[in-house]
Amino acid sequence: MPRLTILNSMVGSDFPAALDKHVEWGLTDVDLKDQIFGKAVADLTRDEAANAARLIADRGLTTHCLSTGFFFAEVERGEAEFRQRFMEPLDDLIVVARELRPRLVRLLAARTARRDELAHVQAYIEGDHPWLMPLYAEAVARLQDAGLSVTVENEVGGCILSSPDEIRWFFEALGTPDVCLTWDVQNLWQMGSPPTIAVYESLRDLIGYYHLKGGQSGPGSDDLKWRSSLADASWPVVEITREVVSDGVSPVICLNPSHGAARPDVDFTDIVARDIAYVRDEVFVP
Repeated sequence: MPRLTILNSMVGSDFPAALDKHVEWGLTDVDLKDQIFGKAVADLTRDEAANAARLIADRGLTTHCLSTGFFFAEVERGEAEFRQRFMEPLDDLIVVARELRPRLVRLLAARTARRDELAHVQAYIEGDHPWLMPLYAEAVARLQDAGLSVTVENEVGGCILSSPDEIRWFFEALGTPDVCLTWDVQNLWQMGSPPTIAVYESLRDLIGYYHLKGGQSGPGSDDLKWRSSLADASWPVVEITREVVSDGVSPVICLNPSHGAARPDVDFTDIVARDIAYVRDEVFVP
């Protein structure tokens, strides 16, 4: 049965207190993103990473993922900027990862300023930015050579991955074995692919990590409009998540904060604890 976790930053900026909340809620894995001594995980020094690793181990926890923001920039900025922003700091990230010993290191799918013009990004990336996929492959190879496993997550905000077809193209173009997809259900929804069993089945063989958020569509539309708890979500949370659990594709399932506008009549107090309880009660994740 998969284990459940959350992004560390979902329970505040006090890192030790956030880890204590993991223990209180019976979580055994951590996903490190930001709010780690006031920093994002990739910005930690070696000493800070070692200190974080001690705090995690002292509580009997294990680091599942380092959720970096690497590669989340517009491809129009060009190869030189990508190399400066993401490839030059890669050795520092590897130093941090060796202290924290995650099962996964996350890279993000890049963005494009021309997203609204493109039904499918393949021709545009291959024609105008042919350096992008080799650069991903280079980054993956360096991380794997350091003994680290890599996952790539679909994002929002002009993300080059807006559909299962684009995701499948990306992984085929990457051409690097042992890299998995972090399927963020709500992110793909926001990019135009609402969550369905069919979408899950089309991605199942690529998924290695599953990000779970609520969200509600507006009247007469499939588009995400409101943020919500998992219990109040308008997509088939239980049905899809039970398939994920049954298929064993994601050893750890990570709750994320919902996107969307806040409804003025909805109480979001203790939403993280409520979402954890909902998944455990309805999907039987221990």
